[in-house]
This record gives sequence, structure tokens and C-alpha cells, in this order.
Amino acid sequence: MSKLDDRIAELGLDIPEVARPAGSYVPAVVSGNLVFTSGQLPFVAGALPATGKVGAAVSPEDARDYAATCVLNALAAAKSAIGSLDRVTRVVKVVGFVASDPSFTGQPGVINGASDLLGEIFGDAGVHARSAVGVAVLPLDSPVEVELILEFA
Repeated sequence: MSKLDDRIAELGLDIPEVARPAGSYVPAVVSGNLVFTSGQLPFVAGALPATGKVGAAVSPEDARDYAATCVLNALAAAKSAIGSLDRVTRVVKVVGFVASDPSFTGQPGVINGASDLLGEIFGDAGVHARSAVGVAVLPLDSPVEVELILEFA
């Protein structure tokens, strides 16, 4: 196991299998010393744990947890592209999408689930730039979607 795999296990988590793309794209692309992940949904064992809008069918607290699950799926995609998460030197950017009830304005709090987990895993190298965007609907009626840009050596 790698150092980062050990750290993830210490947190009581694991990196899942790479989620099968739902369209005509690949899970991650390497360009130079960056790996760009496709948007990842919070699949657990191939299924979404919930569907619907945050602030209506899905609580912000649950959505925050789902954003963290998206990160694990994105790390699986990155790992498949670069071989080992130990190669990651910096989390550069996180983009989070939240399927939001029209009255919901807490998107940053939801995507904190992704950001906080990256900090727990990578420490100082997990500090990143970020966007947290409310949208009308996401693929498969997922409540959240997260993509990452990671620098690696």
C-alpha cells in the first residue's frame, strides 16, 4: 500500500474502483504534470445513495457527505491515470456542482465536504482553489458532482 492509501485507510475510507463513465469520455486525462478528472458522482458500489435537489429531497448535511464520496471517486480516477496517489504534490482546483432547490444557497457548505476531505488526506498539499456552483439538475438526478485538478510528479 502507498502512504496515501494508508492515510485514507486511517480515516476509515478506501479508494473505490473507478466508476464507469456514463457517456463518451474517460474518467481522467493527464496533461503535463496535471491530472484532470471528469466530474464524479457519489456512487457507492455502483449506485447513487440519494437523488434529488439539495434543500428539498436531500439535506445539506447528507449532500456534504456525498461531496466527500465524489472526492474518493475522483481520486480513484486520478490514481488510474497516474498509478499512485503518492505522486500527487498538490490539489490545484476543486469544482463542485450542487443540484439545488431554487431557494437553496448553501452550495459552499456542501462542497466543503469535498474540500475538508482533501485537506484530511493531503494536508497542506490539499489546500486548493475552488468553485461551488448551484445547478438545476445533474446527471442521473445526482445531488452533487465534483471534479479535481491535481498536480503530480
